Amino acid sequence: MLRHVVLDELQSLAEPVTLDGETAVLLRDSGLVSVSPALNGQWTVLPCGTVGAVQISDLLVEVRPKSKLKLSSLLFLLGYAKDPGFRPVDVAGLEDGELFSALAESLARQVQGALARGVLNGYVNVDEALRTVRGRIRVGDQMSRRPGMLLPLEVSYDDFTVDIAENRLLRSAIRLMLLVPRLTEDVRGRLAHLDSKLDGVQPLRFGAGIPAWTESRLNEHYVPALRLAEIILRNMSAEAGLGRHQVASFVVTMSTVFEDFVTTALSEALASRPGITMPQYPVFLDKDDQLASSARIRMYVDVVHTIYGTPSLIFDAKYKASSWSGAYPNADYYQMLAYCTALELSRAWLVYAGRGTPRQRTIAHSHIRIIEFPIDVSQNPKALVASVQNLADAAMQAFEEDSLAFAGVE
Repeated sequence: MLRHVVLDELQSLAEPVTLDGETAVLLRDSGLVSVSPALNGQWTVLPCGTVGAVQISDLLVEVRPKSKLKLSSLLFLLGYAKDPGFRPVDVAGLEDGELFSALAESLARQVQGALARGVLNGYVNVDEALRTVRGRIRVGDQMSRRPGMLLPLEVSYDDFTVDIAENRLLRSAIRLMLLVPRLTEDVRGRLAHLDSKLDGVQPLRFGAGIPAWTESRLNEHYVPALRLAEIILRNMSAEAGLGRHQVASFVVTMSTVFEDFVTTALSEALASRPGITMPQYPVFLDKDDQLASSARIRMYVDVVHTIYGTPSLIFDAKYKASSWSGAYPNADYYQMLAYCTALELSRAWLVYAGRGTPRQRTIAHSHIRIIEFPIDVSQNPKALVASVQNLADAAMQAFEEDSLAFAGVE
């Protein structure tokens, strides 16, 4: 029988659970939760800053985001952060519930749709040693590898095959999902059938990077499946027969996901405006130019939008909870004050993950204003992207007003 432990991302207390020592170690090593001994052979399991799920044989532990995100919203954040072309339809139809079952069902459905017209073929460049000429002879390789030999020939040619990046992604995600314990026989059977359709496709080797692919008219029916496959391959791991247990995990750090999403979405929202949007913008807080760079006070701003090469807009994304009074940590404001001072700007935008309305704070004895701009990540994907667009528009409008005021224009 499956034991299901559900924790909230911000939870600080939990009832002890009964685990054997090997399961406790595997659970701790997953990076999803902290595991500490309790009384009578039990263990206290608590979140440790990440969200997702770990399944170890008949034990499933889930840590759910603070904002009560639906699985489809979480996957949208993950996908959009890597690819601004990621669309809500790419994760449409995911049901709420146990994470691995929902992922497996969605992957089966998306790949089935992708392969409905048959397996996609494409051209790949092949370097090979053959006894006959095919394509062109690589003279340099022939001379260095086989000096004085006529055969075999080092040749390079284009091969029309199913073993292309798109199919490798799909088959690798399917193979990984098949290692998840306790999937229903129906889903497992559908995934196995889809895997057999991809015969002749080499799965990615363990540790290999995700191959690049480009959306086109030829593969557009593959796109939703490919984007879900990429999310699975980036964030999930599974091992069969590890000791006495089968282990699967899907673990993400929400602070990183939120910051990456805000950076990407802001870059898209400001793309039509003058200037360039730059992530992790480097700046020094001190003016000790005589010192080596390594000895100076270096900072990296999450997002800076420059106009004509001059920093004009500052954004910093924070995925954290406010206190019981609704206030955020003082350190966030100190950090933004340092950014404004170093970049000689009078306004900065502090972007939080949460509900609420924007609020401006004016720093005492200065003209610096820090605007708290909450973004509700539990919104549907369209509204979420619209919220970032509203942030970009508000920031640009404020910058234009500041510029006019500085120039003395009413």
